[in-house]
Amino acid sequence: MTKTHQYFFAFFILFFGLIMLKNSHAGTSSTYDFSWLDPDKEVYVLQNRKFKKSGTFHAAVGGGLTLSGPFMDGQAIQAKAGYFFHEEWGVQFVYSKNFGEENDTFDSVRNIGGPGSTPFIRDVKSYMGGMVFWSPFYAKINTFNKILYVDWIIGLGAAKLDDSNNKEIVNNGGNSGEWADESHTGLMWGMGLKFYLTSMFHIRLDLITIHYKATKGLTDEEGFYSNYDLGLLFGMNI
Repeated sequence: MTKTHQYFFAFFILFFGLIMLKNSHAGTSSTYDFSWLDPDKEVYVLQNRKFKKSGTFHAAVGGGLTLSGPFMDGQAIQAKAGYFFHEEWGVQFVYSKNFGEENDTFDSVRNIGGPGSTPFIRDVKSYMGGMVFWSPFYAKINTFNKILYVDWIIGLGAAKLDDSNNKEIVNNGGNSGEWADESHTGLMWGMGLKFYLTSMFHIRLDLITIHYKATKGLTDEEGFYSNYDLGLLFGMNI
């Protein structure tokens, strides 16, 4: 996946969330300006919550795409489970199994420069962690005469991440060597949209990001890496 696609998906999540934030502040006394229709008429919008979250458990499973890494295309299988101890606050556990493969950009570098031009790669294999999340924003979307109820969720926590790197292969000019496995602890944050299908079932569109520190390239110098996963999950509320 190109950088353009990565930025598009991340921007889509943020832009949609900001729209929901803007709409979520409408209360029972809020009005919309329909003066173009009739100056004497006002339209009132009720924003009462239909689906309560406090004291409920939820779980979801699904798949996603890894948006980071210019030389690898990745997919993920994800599972999430959590509990709302307040209408706006909760905790969540996240697990992801990731699968990456060298993409066309990697092949282009190898084909142009030869084996000695093998780029250094960190390939995320899996991660697990926990977050405290905040969900004060919600919206109603009227589409095809159907009302969709949506929550916007923001989370922050920590994760343990396992990755592999090809440092040995790059040191050998791309001709031989094995991938080295490493584990790291990083900062995890995420945001997502929770679409209610019924009081029990929902669909989630989530962006999970992990920032972690590891050695850069062929040196022992450390730097920061980021892993971005965009996931689509089917879930259940209990």
